Amino acid sequence: MAMTASANMVEVAALVGDTARATMLAALMSGQALTGIELAGIARISRSTASEHLSKLVAARLLSVTRRRRNSYYRIASPLVARMLESIKAVAAIETPARHQPRSAEDDALRFARTCYDHLAGRLGVAIADALVAKRYVALSEEGGVLTRAGTRFLTEFGLDLVQPKPSKRVFCRACLDWSERRYHIAGHVGAALCDRLIGLGWVKRDGRSRVIRVTPVGQRGLREALGVRLEQGRTSQ
Repeated sequence: MAMTASANMVEVAALVGDTARATMLAALMSGQALTGIELAGIARISRSTASEHLSKLVAARLLSVTRRRRNSYYRIASPLVARMLESIKAVAAIETPARHQPRSAEDDALRFARTCYDHLAGRLGVAIADALVAKRYVALSEEGGVLTRAGTRFLTEFGLDLVQPKPSKRVFCRACLDWSERRYHIAGHVGAALCDRLIGLGWVKRDGRSRVIRVTPVGQRGLREALGVRLEQGRTSQ
């Protein structure tokens, strides 16, 4: 059994460790489904090469695929896979020596606000988590996350659907270590529901097919009034 587990770990590590596959997996951490053609363009490889890579990732159950007419749409297979990928990113950012590379506008935008699979991350995600913790709506630690009774009442009144579909293996509320801020943001069902609600309100919006999240003017006002989070694109405070 131990030998089998080790072999599986080696296989997954080899799949994720390839530059082209890692690039495609990172793109899918936006939570959106992308076609093979789109992923080939993002990884800057040919369609045939991308197809080979994607077939391996699907076979390993790291990705799922849905076929519609002539296109195949790929997405991260499960929250567990997304958590593994984000953990690798966090370890790479915190534990390995920094490479001296100039930061781009895209890098800064990702650090300010992005999706971490299906929940909010970056300075925005951490600021929201901090505000909910300060109000004692949520408790976050290395052991996990807990939504308090007051937090349940507040988020329900805010419009979140906190009832998980059954059966569900998904964690209800989880602390997720943010690789750029090196602090916690909120993941799990609560984090995903919060992200969906803010998008639905028009407070935040996706930036095309990337992981970048933009905060709208109405969102700046709403977050300030609801949570005391004061921010502008690129800056955050409480």
